[in-house]
Amino acid sequence: MVSKSCLKLVEVYFNAVEDITVHRVFLGEVSLYADLDIISIEQISTHFKNIGFEVIIDKETILTEKIKIAAIELIMFSNNNNSIIRNSDYISDRIQEPYDKISKVFSKITGTTLEKYIILLKIEKAKELVLEDSLTLSEISYQLGYSSVQYLSRQFKQISGCTFSEYKEMEQPVRVALDDLLTR
Repeated sequence: MVSKSCLKLVEVYFNAVEDITVHRVFLGEVSLYADLDIISIEQISTHFKNIGFEVIIDKETILTEKIKIAAIELIMFSNNNNSIIRNSDYISDRIQEPYDKISKVFSKITGTTLEKYIILLKIEKAKELVLEDSLTLSEISYQLGYSSVQYLSRQFKQISGCTFSEYKEMEQPVRVALDDLLTR
């Protein structure tokens, strides 16, 4: 759950389910009240599957999801904080774990590095910002923490397969859902 619409979907869905009360819905996390004598964990898990989510129990997978959420918050919702604070410091502080542990677990569970994931997030954010057409490439570069427009442009072309100009001219520009970034 990495968007406001996902949060709302979970809240609306579970408010309609008998014997379950929604306590709190947050990015990547839901707190529910349920009498486990009436409804089982498996039934609750099935409800989540019905709306396209998965219940995670493994500690390393839970940590990896928390890391993804922290990275998404930093890149997608930071409003220029990314150029001020180091990615590793922010994520480590947000997760309350040393960065070396975070990085190792993330790589082990996802098969890619956290740095690569952050770059993929930055490119998706750059796509969003370039289509909004309210910032210059220099401003986008600065907001995403790049040292230069050329560096951002190089990474953008390498990952998206096209330049910013080509991307803006596409009839239907390709965006990747944040949930799918690591499955490409």
